[in-house]
Amino acid sequence: MSQKLIDAITDMQEEEALSITDALLASGTPPLSILEACRKAMEVVGQRFEAGDCFVPELMLAGEVLKQISEKIKPLIQETAVSAKKLGKIVMGTVEGDIHDIAKDIVVFMLDINGFEVADLGVDVPPAKFVESVKANNATIVGLSGFLTLAYDPMKATVQALKAEGLDTVKVMIGGGQVDEQIRQYTGADAFGRDAMAAVSLAKQWVGAA
Repeated sequence: MSQKLIDAITDMQEEEALSITDALLASGTPPLSILEACRKAMEVVGQRFEAGDCFVPELMLAGEVLKQISEKIKPLIQETAVSAKKLGKIVMGTVEGDIHDIAKDIVVFMLDINGFEVADLGVDVPPAKFVESVKANNATIVGLSGFLTLAYDPMKATVQALKAEGLDTVKVMIGGGQVDEQIRQYTGADAFGRDAMAAVSLAKQWVGAA
C-alpha cells in the first residue's frame, strides 16, 4: 500500500494520494511510515526535476500533496509525544534565491515532532535574516535548505554572515538537492544531511540528546 502512495504522489494523483493515506491510517499503519513513503516519493520527484523530466508546476503540486498528507499525520504523531520538553532551538529556511520548500517542510516537521522548537523562516531567505532570527530566538542550530545548485553560494554567504556576527558556536547543517560532503566543505557548514531523519540525528547529537 505504501508503494501505491509513492506512485500516486510521483504521478501527481492528488485525490488518490490522499485517499490512500486515509486508508493507511485507518488500517493502523504507523504515521512515520507514511511520512517515509512521502520522502521517497519526493526523492523521485526531485530526481525527475534535476533530469528535466518534470518542471516547477509538478514540484509545486507534489509539495501541496505532501502538505495535505502532513496535516493528516502531524496531529496523530503529536498525540503520542512522550515529552513536551523542548530539546533546543533551531532556525530553518531555504536560502536566498531558492523558493523550494518541499525538503525544508519535511525537515521542520520531523524536528518539531522530535522535540525541537523550530523557527521556520520560509523560502528565499537572505543571510541577514538568518542572523537576525538566531539572535532573536537564541538558537544554537541553523538549517539551510537548497534544492538547486544556485543555493550553494547563498549557503556559504550565510555561514560567513553568522561567523561575522560572532555566532561561531552556532552549528550549521545544510541539505537538499545534490548537497554532499564537497558542498559542505565549500559552504563551511558543520554537517550535511541526506534526509530529515539525518537532520534530527545531527540536531540531537549537537544538543547532547542523541
